[in-house]
Amino acid sequence: MATDMNQRTIGRVVLLSNPAAGGGHAERAAARAAARLRAGGVQVLNISGADPQDALRLARETVARGVEQGGVDALVAVGGDGMVHLAVQALAGSGIPLGLIPAGTGNDLAREYGLPLGDPEAAADVVAEGKVRTVDLGRVEDADGAVRYFATVLAVGFDSLVSDRVNRLSWPRGRMRYNLAILVELANLRPLPFRLVLDGETVLVRDLTLAAVGNTRSYGGGMSICPGADPGDGRFDLTLVGAMKRSKLVRFFPTVFKGTHVRHQEVDVRRASTVRIESPGITAYADGEFVAPLPVDVEVARRALGVLVP
Repeated sequence: MATDMNQRTIGRVVLLSNPAAGGGHAERAAARAAARLRAGGVQVLNISGADPQDALRLARETVARGVEQGGVDALVAVGGDGMVHLAVQALAGSGIPLGLIPAGTGNDLAREYGLPLGDPEAAADVVAEGKVRTVDLGRVEDADGAVRYFATVLAVGFDSLVSDRVNRLSWPRGRMRYNLAILVELANLRPLPFRLVLDGETVLVRDLTLAAVGNTRSYGGGMSICPGADPGDGRFDLTLVGAMKRSKLVRFFPTVFKGTHVRHQEVDVRRASTVRIESPGITAYADGEFVAPLPVDVEVARRALGVLVP
């Protein structure tokens, strides 16, 4: 695994959270992490957004001040991959590292870097230690020229159709809404025509069930969709799942948790630094968040983020 490590002194951090996330779990985790950091002599400034857009605004303002005036040694995101996704938009290329206090359901970025789950004090200790790993991000540009960054996996196809369905449903609540969306999309399963251009040269035109562009290995709370991905090697791992019958897809998905799905004959694994993805009517999600309708152009943003790691 490619690594790029350095040590920093952490004297002052900004703790970014959303009090409404996780039924208040993130707020409690933030309070515990802040207390631990302060007990260790780290100054902590708490900021919280009223909603995701507000959190992103606050994060960008904080990072801009930190770059211009100094005095901010890290931006610490408290929550799951959605909060991390917001923080990454502010931090990409800034030189200010990301700290993580995992308090979400998936926590795939925290899993990738071996951060302690369910223990805000232990995660705060990782921040205070100041060990920074510099890694790549994914950079996505949509048809209108808008740019977003992602830290884990960009997914299109069946996965994004399920996410679209979840966002349209108002009932039921929680995990059951996601399960219902899966059932509906399974009932509507059809081959999806894709055109992909890898590194500006290799053109793939085929029907797929889904395509995943992995900067890291997992999404969806530990599903190892791109088991060979390394966020420090300057390339994406692409997992392309060919069109398959409904019954086979149901048996296929459990193998994704172990990463053994890549052995299936319907799965094509590629590596590339740039990817153009086209498919009519399909949207892209990254870090579990909506990004844009296709087409999108995705490229590796080399060494764009520092992450505080154990």
